[in-house]
Amino acid sequence: MSGQGARIVAAARGWIGTPYRHQAACRGAGCDCLGLVRGIWREVRGDEPERPPAYSMDWAEPARQEALWQAAARHLRAKALREEGPGDVILFRMREGSVAKHLGIVAETGARATFIHAYSGHGVVETALSAPWRRRIVARFQFPEEG
Repeated sequence: MSGQGARIVAAARGWIGTPYRHQAACRGAGCDCLGLVRGIWREVRGDEPERPPAYSMDWAEPARQEALWQAAARHLRAKALREEGPGDVILFRMREGSVAKHLGIVAETGARATFIHAYSGHGVVETALSAPWRRRIVARFQFPEEG
């Protein structure tokens, strides 16, 4: 595991057990999936590059805007879907035909692949990256290199 990937996974695992709180980004107190990624950014990169505006749980679905995908593309480096690595940020489309609105961090790869995410009703958990989850991945990103 690369140095940066290891730091990101370690930071993400430090959030496990944080309760789910829509629009929050505070380790131990509450976060949603975007808040998890924002918190990890602060831990490994420093100040956030932008503060998200208030957002609803439907993530601009009625307007069909890929707001989360666009924000990820502004600040993270896109990767090919097949290039899986620890510390990757993965973006999910939860239902076919809907906008992409869920994020996670790859923790383990290979036969026992896992990802860490803030999931409504569960908080921050590490989950098997099973076939049903993999089918929902629409984009893969990396945090920018330090420097």
